[in-house]
Amino acid sequence: MQFAKRLQPLQSNVFADMDRAKAVALAAGREVIDLSLGSSDLPAEPHVIEAIAQSLDDRSTHGYLLFNGTQGFRQAAAKWYEQKFGIKVDPETEVLPLIGSQEGTAHLPLAILNPGDFALLLDPGYPSHAGGVYLASGQIYPMPLRAENAFLPVFADIPAPVLAQSRMMVLSYPHNPTAAIAPLSFFQETVAFCQQHNLVLVHDFPYVDLVFGETGEWGDSSGNPKSLVPSILQADPEKSVSIEFFTLSKSYNMGGFRIGYAIGNAQLINALRQIKAAVDFNQYRGILNGAIAALTGPQAGVKSAVATFQGRRDAFISALHRIGWNVTIPQATMYIWAKLPSAWSQNSIEFCTQLVKQTGVAASPGAGFGKSGEGYVRFALVHEPPLLETAVERMAEFLH
Repeated sequence: MQFAKRLQPLQSNVFADMDRAKAVALAAGREVIDLSLGSSDLPAEPHVIEAIAQSLDDRSTHGYLLFNGTQGFRQAAAKWYEQKFGIKVDPETEVLPLIGSQEGTAHLPLAILNPGDFALLLDPGYPSHAGGVYLASGQIYPMPLRAENAFLPVFADIPAPVLAQSRMMVLSYPHNPTAAIAPLSFFQETVAFCQQHNLVLVHDFPYVDLVFGETGEWGDSSGNPKSLVPSILQADPEKSVSIEFFTLSKSYNMGGFRIGYAIGNAQLINALRQIKAAVDFNQYRGILNGAIAALTGPQAGVKSAVATFQGRRDAFISALHRIGWNVTIPQATMYIWAKLPSAWSQNSIEFCTQLVKQTGVAASPGAGFGKSGEGYVRFALVHEPPLLETAVERMAEFLH
């Protein structure tokens, strides 16, 4: 058989590669402590599960769900944004349900790029951002993220010929994998840059709630930040060039339920809706009912999850420091982005392969997120502190 050339750059995937390495370790009898995948181990809240459970006996929820049937969810999403960021949102034209934010970032390039057009992506960055561009037969210009620039891209470094062929820019802060955050001033600069160069600005925003040391919510439209992590729409309140993707996977521990949404520029929402209509229907209505309960119900579970991940962060970093591995303390996400010891500074993939083989501790190599991720490793804080400390003890033996 002959397959499309667009499949070639999709053959390597950091998560699939580590999954194979974990399988080898398990086959050898190793007890695996998996810190490679950012899938929350915390449960969804009882009131969310109850809303889904009550839907099961409702026969009207068993059929296909078209756009009009998602109105209640879209209204809940719009209200959530208005309350959190002080941004007015039209649920009819500016919100679109998705199967997680990954669906949005992977499918939107099909609506924006013609073959050969450039997309400006973060390097390192989340793999689906690049995958969507490849599926649209676009080209990628990686914007390197360096520690000395607080892991923010430098727009002045983008070559003029590339910029002339570029149609979209994809950001994601708080950032996976580096855990960096971006201030409102950076987003304002970005919006102005995209307006000047006629770029669609895409913001993947799954970690909006997983922020440590918060002083409060936005809650108004004054533009005065009370949160460490603004929405891109706070910098583009007219939604002139921007679209943002949110998922309930992280804030509400609903990763397996596959529910998120796009919010932003009405033309972009409509274009993505056209792509989605050609690919699939919406999720089961019961899942949307659970998502409505999550967005509109008690938020104590979100605060509890944040406290849990903050405790894990502190325990893991303290353990790393005790073995002499000094890493920066992140202000957000469920990840630790650690600079590798000098002996492994140019081979993060081999480090992770040998680490899981010899100790059973699985992590994600920085190079799997892009060329500029080389020299780093990402740990996901998806276990309780005692197991995280055990993982560090095993790594100490491996390193010494």
